[in-house]
Amino acid sequence: MTDFRSLRASAVVLRHSNWGEADRLLTLYTREQGMVRALAKGARKVTSRKAGHLQPFTHITVQLAKGRDLLIVTQVETINAFLPLHDDLVKTSYAAYVVELLLRFSYEDEGANPSIFKLLVDTLARIEKESDSWVAVRYYEMRLLDGVGFRPQLFECANCGRGILAEDQFFSFTAGGVICPRCGEGVRNLTKISLEALKYLRHFQRSSYKDASRALPSPEVRKEAEALMQGYFAHTLERGLNTPGFIKKIKP
Repeated sequence: MTDFRSLRASAVVLRHSNWGEADRLLTLYTREQGMVRALAKGARKVTSRKAGHLQPFTHITVQLAKGRDLLIVTQVETINAFLPLHDDLVKTSYAAYVVELLLRFSYEDEGANPSIFKLLVDTLARIEKESDSWVAVRYYEMRLLDGVGFRPQLFECANCGRGILAEDQFFSFTAGGVICPRCGEGVRNLTKISLEALKYLRHFQRSSYKDASRALPSPEVRKEAEALMQGYFAHTLERGLNTPGFIKKIKP
């Protein structure tokens, strides 16, 4: 558990659950401490002033005090409720996916990572405002992988180290990157990746969001890049994610 008595933090509510008769147990991602759990006492009471500030995806300023076993929420203010994320099922699902990924790659007491916190807040804002969330979500995936130490190798062959040429390649989930045709021909358990899909993934990995947002991949390339990333996450995390399947069901 963290070693402070009281802390004022900027945080995003990742999830909550009922605790006892009237309390709410929160999982927060904070700029100052990374991921923490905290108890909001009385938050489920009708008269509670905290409840409206503690919905998932909400960006808040929160005062946390050290309790016996858990941090205690003593004060909370909303910075941005991202209300459109709750009003549109597709946007809700994308926000839930962003949160699920962060939860899978994070753990309590790992310490602050301000760049990931900023990425989280920025991505929720992009999903809220943009009519098409595909680029925002793919950009988030790439930058989150950078931040947690699982950056895929996309510019050199993960086997021989040679620079990748302008041609279709293979991808190895085990090696964590692209395998050139010379190394990949005839090798089992590799995934093919087209030049176009690789181009966009590399673009998201090295560009600012302003530049990345100009990307206009075809539906086929979108499908290929998305499937590749899901395979990489499933291998890295040693299990699949829950939200992508739901997104596929509800998207028009």
